Amino acid sequence: MSIPPNSSGASRRKTTVLVVDDAIYSRVALRRILETESDFEVIAEAENGVEAVKKYKLYRPDVVLMDIVMPEQDGIEALRDIVSFDPSCRVIMCSAIGQEKMLTTAISLGAKDYILKPPVAEKIISSIRLVVSTGPQ
Repeated sequence: MSIPPNSSGASRRKTTVLVVDDAIYSRVALRRILETESDFEVIAEAENGVEAVKKYKLYRPDVVLMDIVMPEQDGIEALRDIVSFDPSCRVIMCSAIGQEKMLTTAISLGAKDYILKPPVAEKIISSIRLVVSTGPQ
């Protein structure tokens, strides 16, 4: 007789994340942090806001980590589109110092948190855990 993985008998599903940044090195760094230093799964990546919206609709991740300044469609416009599609989405904005006004706009549009670049692993992980634990709002 085998013992189930937890008291309910169901295995725990990983929190899925969509990583959005126009810089490939940022996407690679975020993926490494999320997949090696936490129990999160990067379900998809996007390099601009247009791709982010399409991939959000396709994959429906638990959390989106999104840069603000990107080509084709910036993170603010992508956030608007994602919130319009799914008001309960959980988006965390990533921004460089000096973009405080854009971060304020993002929070007012529905972003759940923000992280300053360059990102620190502990801050990324704690931010995701916080927005996941508070659930859709």
